[in-house]
Amino acid sequence: MIDFLKECLTIACTRSASDLHISVGIPPTIRLNGELMALDKPNVKPENTEEMVRAILSDAQMEKLEEHGELDFSYSIPKLSRFRVNAFRQRSCYSLAFRVIPQQVPNLASLQLPEVLQSLVHRPHGLFLVTGPTGSGKSTTLAALVDDMNRSIRRHIITLEDPIEYLHRHDRCIIQQREIGTDTQSFALGLRSALREDPDVILVGEMRDLETIRTALTAAETGHLVLATLHTNDAVSTIDRIIDVFPAEQQGQIRIQLAAELVSVVSQRLFPTPDHNGRRVATEVMINNKAISHLIREKKIYQIPSVIQVNRAQGMQTMSACVQDMLTRREIASESVETFLLRG
Repeated sequence: MIDFLKECLTIACTRSASDLHISVGIPPTIRLNGELMALDKPNVKPENTEEMVRAILSDAQMEKLEEHGELDFSYSIPKLSRFRVNAFRQRSCYSLAFRVIPQQVPNLASLQLPEVLQSLVHRPHGLFLVTGPTGSGKSTTLAALVDDMNRSIRRHIITLEDPIEYLHRHDRCIIQQREIGTDTQSFALGLRSALREDPDVILVGEMRDLETIRTALTAAETGHLVLATLHTNDAVSTIDRIIDVFPAEQQGQIRIQLAAELVSVVSQRLFPTPDHNGRRVATEVMINNKAISHLIREKKIYQIPSVIQVNRAQGMQTMSACVQDMLTRREIASESVETFLLRG
């Protein structure tokens, strides 16, 4: 079955799909431009998925999967691509979800991200956050920002990823990439260790818990640039999430730290193009200035969208304004925008 799996992964890459799903009872299914599409293959059987899982996992990984019921890992096929994979049990069978990772790290221009992001990540310290729902391209954005630094400035960059996705080569920067579960046991432990490894920049794949968020804020406060992601939809919900994870008696101090150290919150979503042959990223960009810092300290976070709206000259923009601009330029499909506006 490993040859069958490789054939399906090859099809996914050839068609520029973002994901491949292997699940019992249905054919292998790709996600193409945000839509699921079954391949012209037979339905997968329970013994098929188990054989696939055992073929691509080491004994140690298989033991973890059997113990915990799910496992994140990376998988690569030479001359094809790398994949971020989650293997998991469902209804006593194994399923696999593959995320396709292009071999080349994308640059900021190809992603058509706001130009202001480049200058923001050249700052010497602070907390820079990229947020959005699952599958919105957060890891790709961070990879492009790291690649831009690697080509233009000299820094020591340490990344903590689960698992490692894009592979960076040393250029002007020294880039150390550590995988959770293989090179370090957790984001929190890896982050604490990174502080003793002379970094200029620390990338945290996801700020999942209080300890990781606390250490990330400390790292930013002590002179490091910290890049991280959160599964939040906009700047307001991002700041609320960070503050709310702490006990009530600590939230005042966290507000002060966040007001001082936050560089920017970039929230993003992907929308299909009008011909449905691709997707474009829409972004909300909040840049911490005196007004926003004051709102964070004074518990007036709900007023942040108004500050973003009146500071477009600084590079800020709300998600709705970005979506409307892209719609006017006919860069995204109108029906997807209507759905987004209704949800908003």
